[in-house]
Amino acid sequence: MSYLMSAILGFVQGVAEFLPISSSGHLTLLQYFFGMEQPDQLFNILLHFATLLAVCLVYLQDIAEMVVEFFRFLGDLIHRRSQSGRPPEARRMILLLIVGTLPLFLVVLLKDRVEALGNYPPFVSCALLVTGAVLFFSDRMDRGHKTARSATLPDVLMVGVAQGLATVPGLSRSGCTISAGMAAGFERKFAVRFSFLLSLPAVLGATILEVKDVLEVPGGIPEGVLGKYLLGMVIAGVVGYFSIQLVNLLASKGKFGAFAYYCWAAGALSLAAYFLNFRLVPAV
Repeated sequence: MSYLMSAILGFVQGVAEFLPISSSGHLTLLQYFFGMEQPDQLFNILLHFATLLAVCLVYLQDIAEMVVEFFRFLGDLIHRRSQSGRPPEARRMILLLIVGTLPLFLVVLLKDRVEALGNYPPFVSCALLVTGAVLFFSDRMDRGHKTARSATLPDVLMVGVAQGLATVPGLSRSGCTISAGMAAGFERKFAVRFSFLLSLPAVLGATILEVKDVLEVPGGIPEGVLGKYLLGMVIAGVVGYFSIQLVNLLASKGKFGAFAYYCWAAGALSLAAYFLNFRLVPAV
């Protein structure tokens, strides 16, 4: 892998991980049509870790408040103190994120089968078309008013199911979860905020599973790749940070569905190119 390829993969990860256009779908299509080198598993882990840090940076205050409330909750349990009145928003947010993450445990059982779908470019192209439809209708939903204080457990469970479905290559995680939040009546900024905070346990869990696989492979880090890994991570993290800000801006203005046209174009063109057997590199 060259430095240029590392930079390109980092950029694609930073953009597609947060913009509702499916990072897994784009990597599949780039690899098929342009012969783009498939990143090794360790590099893939590091790119996801970099985007994880970007989410932590954007929502640092929320995360810090939840950590504090988690330890306060433990203190209440130990000292058997009862909570009077409504719980703090950060404490309730912890519960919402836990419930929203539950559907992913079912996906873990189907992990290999779901990942195998990424080997079929026509399927990924069709999934991008579906993503476009989801985004198109998201902007046409009534504006909701629910926040962390008023969202119900069924609401967040619906968002969690959407996140589980979005593990399918070509379906955008952010697009599906934000749209599901809007459908549940979430206020638009809260739908974006909840979606990205919900990604933390999901990405962290997936990273841990992949690290386990890497550790089982002998050899460690190949020589001469540390600089390339760091370059890809920095680009993925920086680009990811600004991608999150862009999604927040567009969603708040009701322009989130603008990405639908891109997904439709990308899905239709790649589908046509596949059946016309058009590739910029010879098949291997």
